[in-house]
Amino acid sequence: MSLPIVAIVGRPNVGKSTLLNRITGEHWAIVYDEPGITRDRTYRRAFWGAHEFVVVDTGGLVFDDDSAFLPQIRQQTMAAVQEATAVILVVDGQEGLTPGDLQIAEWLRHHPVPVLVAVNKCESENIGLAQAAEFWQLGLGEPFPISSIHGMGTGELLEALVAHLPPPEAVTEEEAETRVAIVGRPNVGKSSLLNAFTGSERAIVSPIAGTTRDAIDTVVTRGEKRYRLIDTAGIRRKKNVEYGAEFFSINRAFKAIRRSDVVLLVLDAQEGVTEQDQRLAGRIEEEGRGCIIVVNKWDLIEKDSYTIYAYTDKIRADLYFVEYAPLIFVSALTGQRVPKILDLVDRVAEQHQRRVPTAVLNDALNEAIAWHNPPVSRGGKQGKIYYCTQVATAPPTIVLFVNDPDRFNDTYRRYIENQLRKSLGFEGTPLKLMWRGKRVREAEKSLNRATKV
Repeated sequence: MSLPIVAIVGRPNVGKSTLLNRITGEHWAIVYDEPGITRDRTYRRAFWGAHEFVVVDTGGLVFDDDSAFLPQIRQQTMAAVQEATAVILVVDGQEGLTPGDLQIAEWLRHHPVPVLVAVNKCESENIGLAQAAEFWQLGLGEPFPISSIHGMGTGELLEALVAHLPPPEAVTEEEAETRVAIVGRPNVGKSSLLNAFTGSERAIVSPIAGTTRDAIDTVVTRGEKRYRLIDTAGIRRKKNVEYGAEFFSINRAFKAIRRSDVVLLVLDAQEGVTEQDQRLAGRIEEEGRGCIIVVNKWDLIEKDSYTIYAYTDKIRADLYFVEYAPLIFVSALTGQRVPKILDLVDRVAEQHQRRVPTAVLNDALNEAIAWHNPPVSRGGKQGKIYYCTQVATAPPTIVLFVNDPDRFNDTYRRYIENQLRKSLGFEGTPLKLMWRGKRVREAEKSLNRATKV
């Protein structure tokens, strides 16, 4: 069986995300003194003793209120509880028992899943016991006084939790997966795209910009391949971002780019490429991630036989520095071409991890040099490339050994990169070239060693 799931539920602002961070030992979930920060389900792996499990943070659960996002948050929480092996109900020990806590407890009693009550914000051990006693009224068993911030009582809570989980030997290892971050400006359809991949309302979709706050992981299986899809908050220009929830959301989105293998840069077909889209593409390039440009809302564009070519030319011109990225026109709303995105992800992920033998690399390099010799410097000295070899993947990194790196200008360096791509591919991935000076005899010895490997 796969890893068991533990859902954390409760009213808004009782400290659910803080508890998630404490259990996982990381600071993934956004913690900020404002109700409603968490809206979607956020999954993170955790360990306690010999047990490994997945913790799911959920939005603040409020019944009898249908204002913005609350019905969708309820839907997300219900989905989390239905797939959970155990549930932790978080309540506020300083505020005491509330009608909202009683409503949630009554709702949980109708689900065949064990529930542990975590009475949070009990910063003092002696006072915490008195604070927790009131929550026996929930009828869900012994309440555990804890402090998510300081860690007090969380050990006892986790010991009780793992008693409800399957034994470690029954849990199988998870398969290898491709990590795919979905990024873009607000309201370009990232969450709709995620839902189109999963075929379910995995992420809250709303026309209100800024619906997604955290980076949300969803695992999708297609055939024998697994993909971890990471939906992220819409990224606006820095000057438009105030310190607070949105600030943390954007930082989390940048971290999602960093921990991904492939990034889907989602554009709005109606708006085209904006300055912020260019900045995002630059960030993907800087992080060395594979990239696919996804033009969403293509169904809303009036078309003739030339439309797609005109759009392609314009996007390529505006995002010339990621010209290696494949481009696909889709509609997340209708599902048009969405399945083909994962085909592109497979291709790009393979190229991102690709390693080319030294002999093959040098054949391509020598062909490029034959077509265009290195330039002659102002002092009348010509650059000379001895050989090249690949030293890393993700992204593919190639070292070129030359007589003097300063004799190769940017134009010639771009030419070499373009020719290597033309000969060898590397679709969708940045190609990092490192120019290193070396003496002739040393270069010849190194080349002999490299080609024998």
